[in-house]
Amino acid sequence: MSETTTTTFVEVQTLAGRVRGAWRGEPGSAEASAAFLGLPFAEPPIGDLRFAAPVPKAPWEGVLDTLEFGATAQRGDPGVTLIPEPSVPGTSTLNVNVFTPAPTAPASGTGLPVLVWIHGGGYFAGSPASPWYDGQRFNRDGVVTVTISYRLGFDGFGWIEDAPSNRGVRDWMLALEWVQKNIAAFGGDPARVTIAGQSAGGGAVQTLLGMEAAQHLFSSVYSISGATADVALPRAEKFGRDLAATLGVVPTRAGFGSLSEQQILDAQAAATKMTAESFSSMVADGLALGPIVDGELIVRKTTESFAKGVGADKPLVIGATDDEFSMVFSDAAKKMRWIPKSFMLRKLGMPKGAMKPYLAANADVAKKGTARIGGRFLTDLMFRTSLVETVAQRGDAPTWVYRFSWPSGVYGFAEHCIDVPFFFDCIDSPVAMSPLTGPNPPQALADDVHGGAVAFITNGDPGWPAYTAATRQTRVFDTPSSVVTDGYKSVRPLL
Repeated sequence: MSETTTTTFVEVQTLAGRVRGAWRGEPGSAEASAAFLGLPFAEPPIGDLRFAAPVPKAPWEGVLDTLEFGATAQRGDPGVTLIPEPSVPGTSTLNVNVFTPAPTAPASGTGLPVLVWIHGGGYFAGSPASPWYDGQRFNRDGVVTVTISYRLGFDGFGWIEDAPSNRGVRDWMLALEWVQKNIAAFGGDPARVTIAGQSAGGGAVQTLLGMEAAQHLFSSVYSISGATADVALPRAEKFGRDLAATLGVVPTRAGFGSLSEQQILDAQAAATKMTAESFSSMVADGLALGPIVDGELIVRKTTESFAKGVGADKPLVIGATDDEFSMVFSDAAKKMRWIPKSFMLRKLGMPKGAMKPYLAANADVAKKGTARIGGRFLTDLMFRTSLVETVAQRGDAPTWVYRFSWPSGVYGFAEHCIDVPFFFDCIDSPVAMSPLTGPNPPQALADDVHGGAVAFITNGDPGWPAYTAATRQTRVFDTPSSVVTDGYKSVRPLL
């Protein structure tokens, strides 16, 4: 006889209407977590709203079931994300998922601290419905967790002549406004909201940290492998006009609106296809689609905002893995061993005069071959130099720096995305073990990474010394973890 599983439902009253979620685990137990999935914070961005700023969800009658993940902006499998990030069909793509151990407003005092997660995916892919982003372990540790969706690619970030710019950024902001207005009903404290994300999501939270218009929406920031875009307005406009010309329409809302979603996705994919030439352009100029320095919502480059003191009152944890992009050369490592390291580094864009000091500073990696030093150099160009610059521009603002150095059981180095299941403490999930961590990832390291995140979200301090210009203290997550002086000194020859 098979066992019958009984679902225990739970209802919460939001400003727009009542929602019904479900408990995972026995209510009242240590591992109990209530999930409210696919809860809309905005009207579906279709029809007249397709290229508009997001519009808050209109109130509804009765009780809205939020028992399954909502539609995602990602369509199909783009084949680029290393994290399991499923696509969910549908039009109501602007939604949040709320995970809470206490789905009720506190009778007295304040609620629990809140983590709001913004997924990555290069600003054109990714999904908030990933099993890696489940908030149950954060709930166990007293943190309400929210994952948000936003428009991707051209719909979210493309320049259109008569459309509001940075529509994806406006989606982030409206989702965070929803959190401010509603999270208390789920047991959270709107005055203690930490925004966090990885890759493009890590770039997203840095972008928000540097925006005057967003400062009231959160209290602290945790940026994992952040890839900021800061797309220049002329570049964004050229991309939009070129895409319109390719599709045979005028670059207006009416022009792009006459096309199907798939037509734009296909043209976008062709325009951003990775070739040797486009890869070099991306390394030199950054992503073509992402937050635009439009002079209106984002008034200047993010690091320039930090230098002006924007976000200086907000604590920041920031870090990267040691070899974010070394995997791009993994399959060709044997062939590349015959290529001189200096030749490869010059082809990848090594600045003049930096070759010898860079190879000296990275001698341990250079010993492992041309593929490894080439991958480390790409990692530094695309992630770690900007991290060091961000920290420098923040000056005396409260900042904690880390490196994730544990080498995976698959690649043998700390590749892009490998730290995410440690952050969410889900390494015991089968989907987290492959293809990134390999078998038997160390739980002690997950306790370290996740525990530091919980401490930061709860108390504003992750548990290791803050970074200062004098000490440059850096947490190195490994087995065992440690604190070192100037953990990113191997990057400095490129600055």
